Amino acid sequence: MRTPVKKRLHYFLTAISCYLLAHYLLPEQVDLAGDWLELLPVITASFSFFFLLPVLYWLWVIKAGEQKPWKMLIGLSLSFLVARYTFPEDVAAYFEFITYLRYPIIAIVLIIECYLIFTIVKGLWQARRLKGDPRIHTYEKYKNDDKKLTASMPVASEPATWFYVIPKFTRDHPKAMANLVLRSAKPMHFAFMLLACLASGSGFYWLLVDWSELAALFVASMCFYTVFFVTANYRIARHFSCYVIDNKLVINNSFLNLMVIDLDAIDSIQVGEFVRADNKEQICLGRGEVANVEISFSATQQYLGMLGQFNESVDKVWLCLDNPVALSSLRENSDIARTELAEAS
Repeated sequence: MRTPVKKRLHYFLTAISCYLLAHYLLPEQVDLAGDWLELLPVITASFSFFFLLPVLYWLWVIKAGEQKPWKMLIGLSLSFLVARYTFPEDVAAYFEFITYLRYPIIAIVLIIECYLIFTIVKGLWQARRLKGDPRIHTYEKYKNDDKKLTASMPVASEPATWFYVIPKFTRDHPKAMANLVLRSAKPMHFAFMLLACLASGSGFYWLLVDWSELAALFVASMCFYTVFFVTANYRIARHFSCYVIDNKLVINNSFLNLMVIDLDAIDSIQVGEFVRADNKEQICLGRGEVANVEISFSATQQYLGMLGQFNESVDKVWLCLDNPVALSSLRENSDIARTELAEAS
């Protein structure tokens, strides 16, 4: 995990910790005219909500992740909202405005999200007859629009799950040139994950059924439904983790993480030993402390992490492959193919 993603996770953990501590430690009532020591918890919480967290958001999310500055409003709005329902009543009254602003804010967000979902579903419907992984078609369609790409990848993952779960759908799938060394590609890991899904579904149903049968059925169903995701993840990791389609190299670091690389953007492919510990900022896909392939790009490529929610721009990637030599001639073969195509035309 690279530094920008780590910093984003650190911010979320810090924000959650601040909000939870404020919820449990702040008193319900406070005398604003009393001793300053009595106001110290409120002062500390205010400092955390409106100075510390915004500064961390700017440094760890905006700057480190190269995000748009306007997204600062997201963190501030959340702090105002939490303060309204967490601070003592006398102080919380000053944040009453957020309860009125939330309705237009929610309305605007819903309009934007509905528009995004409409355009994404429309795009997926138009691409329904295209062969191959729906996530790749989605990436190609929205790769120049970060907002739509982030929203569309989870939507595309649903049909992609069924595409990989049912072997008939992948009968014409390009064969893997090589496969990443992944724990999820092992049959024993697959069996363990299936048992975990079934056990968690049964366990949650047993725990919740006395409280609410509807809630128990919902949670258990979600747990059982993950069986299909686990199956798709296993088949991708075992059979389709590294392949070429339509002049693109596709790398599946499990079902959650994806790279679609234009062969024209590959500057070099080197086979050797590349130690993770020597460069902890370098993206390394596959298990193992030593990668055996390094791919350098002439143009920046995107690594889509966690179904497109943690996207990173990279100019180089390390791979731990079971057959590294298979990729060594990829660039050369691509140049030959383009030359033959140009001569034929």
